[in-house]
Amino acid sequence: MQSLTLADFSYNNLSGLVLGTGQFSYFNSSTSFVGNPELCGPYLRSCKSGVGNGGQQTHERGPLSAASIKLILVIALLVCSIAFALVVVAVRFLLRHKSVNSTINDTRAQKNGDIFSIWNYDGTIAYRDIIEATEEFDIKYCIGTRGYGSVYIAKLPTGKVVTVKKLHPLEAEKKVYNESFTNEINVLTRIRHRNIMRLYGFYYHLRCKFLVYEYIERGSLAYVLGNEAEAVELDWWKCLNIIRGVAHALSYLHHDYTPPLIHQDISSNNILLDADFKPHVGDFGTANFLNPDSSNRTIRVGTFGYIAPELAYTMVVTEKCDVFSFGVLTLEIIMGRHPGELISSLSLPNGNGIILKDLLDPRLQPPTQSVTQYLTFSMMLAIACFAHQSKISFNYAIHFSGIRKYNQLSSHPFCTTSLRQLGNLEIKLDP
Repeated sequence: MQSLTLADFSYNNLSGLVLGTGQFSYFNSSTSFVGNPELCGPYLRSCKSGVGNGGQQTHERGPLSAASIKLILVIALLVCSIAFALVVVAVRFLLRHKSVNSTINDTRAQKNGDIFSIWNYDGTIAYRDIIEATEEFDIKYCIGTRGYGSVYIAKLPTGKVVTVKKLHPLEAEKKVYNESFTNEINVLTRIRHRNIMRLYGFYYHLRCKFLVYEYIERGSLAYVLGNEAEAVELDWWKCLNIIRGVAHALSYLHHDYTPPLIHQDISSNNILLDADFKPHVGDFGTANFLNPDSSNRTIRVGTFGYIAPELAYTMVVTEKCDVFSFGVLTLEIIMGRHPGELISSLSLPNGNGIILKDLLDPRLQPPTQSVTQYLTFSMMLAIACFAHQSKISFNYAIHFSGIRKYNQLSSHPFCTTSLRQLGNLEIKLDP
């Protein structure tokens, strides 16, 4: 067989596989194997099973049955249904994941406890952001204490800097401090004024309570007046604008809001100054809305040295509480220190003989002629606030530009005018 180059197997009814290798590859399939319909191989018809070209196995399938076709269709339909359901679930997951990421990235809204309300300049203040920004209220971020808590500075992921006042854990368990906390929330979520500190949000939980405010750069007025480096940046116009700003805030609380709101703790510790020395009234934990159907009696609150005697004796809250405190604050700004016993000495025979210029803050430059009139009026207003029957209305007293230039004021030079002479002058304003 190895020497054969020509062979004829035609018309022998042969069947089976003819290999395409070895000696058989030399035989001409068109002449050597004709007449053998059952033969198959690489040079013949395809085989149902066997070794084809290159020695690889080949298969030939016959026509599928109707049952097989139905089974294939059912399986295909099932696979398509499962695939469609998976696609829908995947799309929904991606959209939801994108929405959650967008919320986290844009507003960083995280809840960890019972949050009653939380918001800020662009929608949300996040609990987690505050915790991360302060490193869980690390002492290095503490910038002071006010009222019933410690104050921290926090820079949020958006770049916004805020102030956070956290209630001390031990104080959080006391009813009076917890009431002050919730009262401040209740008040500051209802009022809005350019001279009142803005509340961005709060977090309320049994284990952690804090308030989030706008950041006021210079801190409290008490700090500025008590710090030589800060105080020298003041001038008399800035002092007058601080007095006027506080008066605007009190005018809003007493006259533009119904029912009237009494702050009850106007003091230099609760007046915050921004970079431009613009005042912002803060700490509304003891604020009270006047109820016309109530006696408005309360426990004594406020800062010692600013409390009106009427409140100390009667425990009745009226506008006079803030009026008296405003008078003390005005003198404190002009003098650069708390007036102390000066207030009580005004009722003494020799007390009214004090010269105005001797009360001015010595750290500031002497006032110019243009500012002395406003200083005189401010001190007149402060003294009037101490009168037992004072009817000072911030709705009118704040209009410094409306002061009439009376001859009686100009006839008393500022350098020689005494408190007695001021007390005899009548405060009159243009309509």
